Amino acid sequence: MLMTIANLVALITNSVLFGTVIMLGCCGEILTEKSGNLNLGVPGVMYLGGIASLAGCYAYESGCAAKGTTPAGYLCVIIALVCGFAAAALGGLLYSFITVTLRANQNVTGLALTIFGAGTANFFGGLIMQKSGGVGTINLSATAQAFRAQIPFLPKNWGVVSEVLFSYGAMVYAAVILAVAMSLFLSKTRAGLNLRAVGESPATADAAGIRVGRCKYLSTCVGAGICGLGGVFYIMYYIKGMWANDGYIEALGWLAVALVIFTGWRPVNAIWGSYLFGVCYWVYTCMPEAVSRFLASTLGLTQITYTQNLYKMLPYIATILVLIIGSIRQKKENQAPQSLGLSYFREER
Repeated sequence: MLMTIANLVALITNSVLFGTVIMLGCCGEILTEKSGNLNLGVPGVMYLGGIASLAGCYAYESGCAAKGTTPAGYLCVIIALVCGFAAAALGGLLYSFITVTLRANQNVTGLALTIFGAGTANFFGGLIMQKSGGVGTINLSATAQAFRAQIPFLPKNWGVVSEVLFSYGAMVYAAVILAVAMSLFLSKTRAGLNLRAVGESPATADAAGIRVGRCKYLSTCVGAGICGLGGVFYIMYYIKGMWANDGYIEALGWLAVALVIFTGWRPVNAIWGSYLFGVCYWVYTCMPEAVSRFLASTLGLTQITYTQNLYKMLPYIATILVLIIGSIRQKKENQAPQSLGLSYFREER
């Protein structure tokens, strides 16, 4: 029984950390898509945010080591967040220039941004590893420790409750606050309503005096920056200040894109949706061995570990089901912005 409870707690905590990465990516992409820009470069900007934060903190910690001083935890966090957000926002700026100013195809541009971001990040990640002495030698312990530090005033003596609810770093709770704040921004503020108007009908918004181009630029750049924070969280918190050229960030980026559809383009739904995705992804850690053996024998698999990939398909299967149900029900509040993915030509207004 104790082992079952321990497994359940591990499942929840792993799901929360996993969900935080894709929640940030989802919220950033929702902000972008509400303006009508379909940025499929989410994995790329997450790569850019992750590698920029790694490079900035590596330079800072290396400089402190050379001087014989101890890195300040708060400076590590600030450097990581600023570098990650700025690099990802620059990726969003590049996307905006190509799609808004040059009016290029948004799907192709987003995919190109993903390839560009992954290539850039892996190049500089390998370069930093080479400078630090080889694979596995990057050790941003001060930054990772600062990101993973628990909030002091939260209760620590409530047993399992404390472990499930209060054992995370500040960025986990900040992601939830960001999702709620973004939901309020889009539904309660004038700027948010203008943004939604641009996404639904840019010609009408333009006629009403809203500067469509500026709105698309701002939402895409800020949205990309928020996606980049997902990459920062993955590098500095999830894998503890390391760099891994394993394509995992790209997989999480595509999950974030899937989560946008799953949530019906509503940021507040990204909170429970991301944690649900995390549970689906990590549920194999709590499945009885008998179930895994049964699946393996039924499908003719030679190893039980192969069934883990079946469990990891569950978030995508859930997204497909939501798409099917949404298409059948045709509820407008769960549909994408009408101008999503379409370039705006003012002369055709």
